[in-house]
Amino acid sequence: MNKISILGCGRWASFHAWYQIEKLKNDVTMWGRAEDEFFVQLMNTKKNSYIKMPRALRYSTDLKATLDFADTIIISISAQAMQEFSQKIGKCKPENKTFVLCMKGIDQNTGERLSEILRKNISDSNHICVWVGPGHIEELTAGQPNVMIISGDDQQTVKRLINMFESPLISILSSDDLIGVEVGAAAKNVMGIAAGFLDGLGKTSLKGALMARGCYEVSSLIEKMGGNKMTAFGMSHLGDFEATLFSKNSHNRRYGEEFIQDKLSDNIGTAEGIGTSKALYQLSQKYGVFMPITTTIYSILYLKADRHDVLYDLFKIATHREFNYE
Repeated sequence: MNKISILGCGRWASFHAWYQIEKLKNDVTMWGRAEDEFFVQLMNTKKNSYIKMPRALRYSTDLKATLDFADTIIISISAQAMQEFSQKIGKCKPENKTFVLCMKGIDQNTGERLSEILRKNISDSNHICVWVGPGHIEELTAGQPNVMIISGDDQQTVKRLINMFESPLISILSSDDLIGVEVGAAAKNVMGIAAGFLDGLGKTSLKGALMARGCYEVSSLIEKMGGNKMTAFGMSHLGDFEATLFSKNSHNRRYGEEFIQDKLSDNIGTAEGIGTSKALYQLSQKYGVFMPITTTIYSILYLKADRHDVLYDLFKIATHREFNYE
């Protein structure tokens, strides 16, 4: 039995707590803020709208105590909250820990990847890994098997985590391309919003073109940032992208569909792809990468561009050669 700390109390944090206890039989403490109504509800009712929590799960509002509890720390919070939260972690001065980021996004103000944000706040004695890939909580908890991926700053640590976390429910691949995995995973949420736009406009048949063109522009950005362009066609982006494109359970796809129809429901909340679209657009400008799909999503969400021109804007690259934007 391994000791695992989970920082966060949202849907993916709750899934990982469930998975660690029910499938891996680990000893788990979950941290949340005392003032967080969702965390309070979870402690009081032992369930949320996605999952019923195991009775063995421990709850804590003490961040330092939760960090001290285990050597392996899973973080699953809102990507845009990572700057402030990483500073709080740093003040606890963790040493010789392995942090596993089970979240997707890029900081919309700085363009930093999540591992970069955490790294600047903690000592080099700690390892940082990212665990992402296709999957929806509703399907995983129903027993549908999946394949995901872990990447990190140390391959021995990656292999150790895979051995710890694999089960008949989740097979895990490894990657040494942390840049590609993080950028690809974050970009998936933006493409998910684009897929929702197409669904909302009744143009679902164009999602095949969206998948192909979206992967190409994301791979171009990854390469410019120093990653492996082929990573975009693996589990962290394309694999997850496909699961998002056609699933009723995808939060970002649903957000895009409701947004384009002017029917945003009260319980949809904020989709991670919104802030990431701004971050990706800024990175495309910084690195000189032509990303028409990303630019279109950003212009609609942030610049109030005419959303009904979305089909033209998304696929205006039709006049270019398939693998050459020049």
